[in-house]
Amino acid sequence: MNLFQNRSLSLPGFFLLLLLSPVTAFADMAMNMPVGVSTISREIYGLHMYILYIVCAIGVVVYGGILYTIIKYRKSNGQEPAHFTHSLKVELLWTAIPTVILIAIAIPATDTLRKIYDSSESDLDIMITGYQWKWKYEYVGEGVSFFSNLKTPLEQTEMGSTIEKNEAYLREVDNPLVIPSDKKVRFLITANDVIHAWWVPDFGVKKDAIPGFINETWVKVEKPGHYTGACAELCGRNHGYMPIEVIVKTPEDYQAWLDSKKQSNQKQAAAAQEAAKKEWTLEDLVAHGEEVYETNCAACHQGNGEGIPGVFPALKGSKIVTQDKKAHINIVLGGKNNMPSFKAMLNDVDIAAVITFERNSWGNNTGEMVSPADIAASK
Repeated sequence: MNLFQNRSLSLPGFFLLLLLSPVTAFADMAMNMPVGVSTISREIYGLHMYILYIVCAIGVVVYGGILYTIIKYRKSNGQEPAHFTHSLKVELLWTAIPTVILIAIAIPATDTLRKIYDSSESDLDIMITGYQWKWKYEYVGEGVSFFSNLKTPLEQTEMGSTIEKNEAYLREVDNPLVIPSDKKVRFLITANDVIHAWWVPDFGVKKDAIPGFINETWVKVEKPGHYTGACAELCGRNHGYMPIEVIVKTPEDYQAWLDSKKQSNQKQAAAAQEAAKKEWTLEDLVAHGEEVYETNCAACHQGNGEGIPGVFPALKGSKIVTQDKKAHINIVLGGKNNMPSFKAMLNDVDIAAVITFERNSWGNNTGEMVSPADIAASK
């Protein structure tokens, strides 16, 4: 109910009630930028507060002077207006004082900007590539790379969903980025399709990911922890579904994770090679393809295959999906319009499985199976 519908509570009374409310009621009303956890974020925060104090001092002096003038020299007090055209002293003052203020701001600001853009002498380089709508992380020189997808189940994100949301709703991923603490990590940021922006507030890092360009930034987090962020550039319909999750480990724990990840990648590559040689049945491919579809395709084409009219075509009843198998394979491999190429994103088994699933779901009962060998031949 609107508080002002209660005639017993006037507008002044409402503001008095706010002032007398417990401080805990405003605990979540953060009025300032976060300090952050990295060396550069604290540098940025310090610069912000330094300039804020200068701005506040200017405001006090200017508005204090205006208020004093209004009260002291008001007409009702019998004051007569002065008559003059200019004052050399005043003109010199209002030129010199702003110049001094700008210099006092420019020197520390330039020093901070220099540090922000100095990504040299890094201990670790990570290539970050934005996709619609996921991130790919590649540890340069380490032989480790993986995609990071939204982990929140799609049924929770659907309009009108009554499913209870978990604590990490829209902020959790299946493969978080892992970096070591107390090490300088350089990020090389680009994009595969449209402009994205990699942003982690606690790191003081926000950098555009632009197709065809590589932007650089860096971070040095002194203590282990868990941090989240998001794409900060409107990159399409599911812009809000590509979160960032970063886990900072001690150097020892990070090295153990990296070694484990290398072994896991090797096992996955070996398993993919073995799976490609396996004699797959239609049922097995459909079952596996449903998992691949939910992770990589359902966000655009919807879980029911009906797509979004005018944006993403329906797969249900599509002539290409139900009739032209070769064209279907070529689109998944090479991409089309807003759809990215999955050639480098998925292995032959995953691509074969998802195509088979699409051709045998939602009433598309073609009975046709696409094998990993078919995908390898089409490449």
